[in-house]
Amino acid sequence: MTAKEKLQQAVEELTELEAEQTLAFIARRRERDPVIEAFANAPLDDEPFTAEDEQALEEARAAYRRGETFTLDQIRDELG
Repeated sequence: MTAKEKLQQAVEELTELEAEQTLAFIARRRERDPVIEAFANAPLDDEPFTAEDEQALEEARAAYRRGETFTLDQIRDELG
């Protein structure tokens, strides 16, 4: 028996409510973008935050407070 035949048999055994719920599930699955779904289900951070990371972050924040940063427009002007 093929997968489609098995599916047809399973559909025939569904109650009307189960059929409606199944159709709604299929519709939701077809509306989803798999890339967006992968991002939505991805862990927030899969690497530990190390002491070196903390130090680099603090150095970057200090440079920002001292005004040693550039805006995106400044970088574009420089590269343009």
